[in-house]
Amino acid sequence: VPLHLHCLLFGVILSFCWVYIRKYQSRQESEVISTITAICALAIALITSALLPVDIFLVSYMKHPNGTYKEWAENNETRGQIEDTVLYAYYSLYSLLLFCVFLWIPFVYFYYEEKDDDNINKCSQVKNALKYTIGFIIVCAALLLIGAFVPLEAPPNQNGTQWEKMQYLFEELGNNHGVPALSFSISSLTLIGMLAVITYTAYGMSVLPLNLIKGTRSVVYERLENTEDIEEVEHQMENIKAKSVLFCSLDKALHSAGISSGFMVFGTNLTNPLNELLLTLQPVFPLDYVLITVITMYFVFTSMAGIRNLGIWFFWIRLYKIRPKRTRPQALLFLCMILLLIVLHTSFMIYSLAPQYVMYGSQNYLLQVTPGWSPMPPENNTTWTTKTCDADAPQDECTVTRSYLFLHKFWFFSTIYYFGNWVFIGVFLIGLLVSCCKGKKSVIEGEVEADDSDMSEDEYVH
Repeated sequence: VPLHLHCLLFGVILSFCWVYIRKYQSRQESEVISTITAICALAIALITSALLPVDIFLVSYMKHPNGTYKEWAENNETRGQIEDTVLYAYYSLYSLLLFCVFLWIPFVYFYYEEKDDDNINKCSQVKNALKYTIGFIIVCAALLLIGAFVPLEAPPNQNGTQWEKMQYLFEELGNNHGVPALSFSISSLTLIGMLAVITYTAYGMSVLPLNLIKGTRSVVYERLENTEDIEEVEHQMENIKAKSVLFCSLDKALHSAGISSGFMVFGTNLTNPLNELLLTLQPVFPLDYVLITVITMYFVFTSMAGIRNLGIWFFWIRLYKIRPKRTRPQALLFLCMILLLIVLHTSFMIYSLAPQYVMYGSQNYLLQVTPGWSPMPPENNTTWTTKTCDADAPQDECTVTRSYLFLHKFWFFSTIYYFGNWVFIGVFLIGLLVSCCKGKKSVIEGEVEADDSDMSEDEYVH
């Protein structure tokens, strides 16, 4: 992939994050550190999601359409070097995400929480912020240790001493380059991201298009004509997107290997239109990259709509409102954290939408086929057929993406995501029903409310 394309992509992502954060940042309480933190953390999450199509492209580019390896990729060492490069990229980006979630964002948040007290000095402000942040660091360390030392396979020598068993665990950690530790930590964060997706994205997927269709009680919007055609197209788009998730969930329910495998599907049983489309576009880079970007940004925009309409809640208590030009620094950091976790979960969502594409891209392999009895000698009676790589393919014939190895190291996370997809569909349908029953929004709905503070009202006036 050309370097200038990466630079262009990073520039677009940073520009988008800067525009979005600046749009919601309070004009009265803007803080440089919180703004930079929100922009950088959200950009890192989006860049991480952008690595997925590159990973898929590289494993697909190693083979010809007929299933044989290309000349430069026939050497296992060459393929290993490419895989390690992608693996180290995931290491770096996921480590940065852990740093943002467990250290950087909490510290900046508590720093500004302490700033509300006018009698406190800077040193005490930093000290108190660090004191509260230590709790997040302990949680991060615990997740890394659990992921590193909980063996996925039993030690070979069950009758060995405790020291030999501990030595085996350390050897496994070194051989895997810390992948289980980082995978467990990131997968734990995506569980929180799944809750955010169920809460905000599912609702946003229903409320955003319908609000655009119905508009607001405003003279400008009421002058628009031909909304019937727009409404029909938008409903068709929503139905298609909801059926990608639904098809894959049904496929897993009917044909997967069961709960112990994380509901992994061996082979393709139900036609998945998005999976087929991605496999068709993948050989012509960057068409699949563009589609993955569209899907990711769709999740981001619908999540933004959900957060914008619901606000940030802790159980039944609303902590912050998210409004253009009126969002406080602490609320901005909360918004950034939620979006970061949602973007992190999009990799799992895309796997649910197109599992074969995420695992193997467009790879094929040659399968030896021996027909029934024939007068010809056995060596002349063998034919080869080209098959699409799937979970049944031999390991030495198909290269699994590094993303899949990272995100699906522990089967029980995949099981939770499977049930989460059904909850997501249910919340989406409920949100769609509620949105259809509601009338047009007022122009100032969500901008001025009875429980607004005096400061919020002053901000709105200014």
